[in-house]
Amino acid sequence: MSIVDAWYKKRAWLWLLWPLSLLFVLLARQRRRRLERTRTTVAGSPPVIVVGNITVGGTGKSPFVIALVKLLQEHGLRPAIITRGYGGNPPRHPFLVTETSSVEEAGDEAIMISRCVSCPVLVDSNRVRAIEALRQQQSCDVIISDDGLQHYAMARALEIVLIDGERLLGNGLCLPAGPLREPASRLQEVDYIVINGDCNDAKDTLGSTETASMHLQPTGWVNLRSGEKVALNALPVTATGNVHAIAGIGNPQRFFRTVQGLGFSPLCHPFPDHYRFTADDLRFAAGHTIVMTYKDAVKCKSFAEADCWYLAIEAELSEDFRQRLLTDIRGKVATVRLT
Repeated sequence: MSIVDAWYKKRAWLWLLWPLSLLFVLLARQRRRRLERTRTTVAGSPPVIVVGNITVGGTGKSPFVIALVKLLQEHGLRPAIITRGYGGNPPRHPFLVTETSSVEEAGDEAIMISRCVSCPVLVDSNRVRAIEALRQQQSCDVIISDDGLQHYAMARALEIVLIDGERLLGNGLCLPAGPLREPASRLQEVDYIVINGDCNDAKDTLGSTETASMHLQPTGWVNLRSGEKVALNALPVTATGNVHAIAGIGNPQRFFRTVQGLGFSPLCHPFPDHYRFTADDLRFAAGHTIVMTYKDAVKCKSFAEADCWYLAIEAELSEDFRQRLLTDIRGKVATVRLT
């Protein structure tokens, strides 16, 4: 985690890696040009809405994707989701996530999203192949790509980039000297920038591209073993009063601060993003309540004890942004239907 902390604390020594960042940018541009030359658009193919980021680490893409699916479904559209399924090993490609699919097959994020929405979720590192499968099945009229901003072989109708409102772009440098997958100028090409958190300070940093904010609102605690949901102020804390917070996500500190904001003083245990938990990782002293994110809960459910809970959250988007985004996507869908 040390180099990640250095990126966002803007440590001066990172400039020693600047020559490597220049090489990274050069190679990334060559890769983009090469992949874009292979890009084709099949007539009648559903429009693809890319939800991605240009920074390494978590920015809140998954909660946004879930909220976007629900928005589209509320207004009569039939979305489907394609995702890489990071950490999974599916038996075939593309792989349709079902109720019986495992984290080992589909990856933690694909399982989490599938449990939260009622639409097809296809796992495939080759997103073009996944899009073609959905087109042939005619099971949807709009496709949401969870991540894939840099998957340039894939045609897209809209690009939405998520940015952490606390960390923004860090020191503004590309890998390995900074957290950027592409130069910040890439943001001028996308259709929407969504800030996870307050976006007042972000507008000066990110330029003139359409910017909106998203807030992740906790809605309650859910027990991993029983499925019982309780209010935020009703978390059963044992007699010791101790709460262990674990997080294997891109920005674990955000989750820890959320738990603290709910009135707890947790003992915090950060893990690498997509970490595969085992029962030993949850063995703390007796009488301790354990809290985690839903992304971690899908990996811990099979061996969780009765004192394990995850924090349920919902992504809140302003009504103005919801309507602008809905109008934009409806327009893309209508264009395809007329072809």
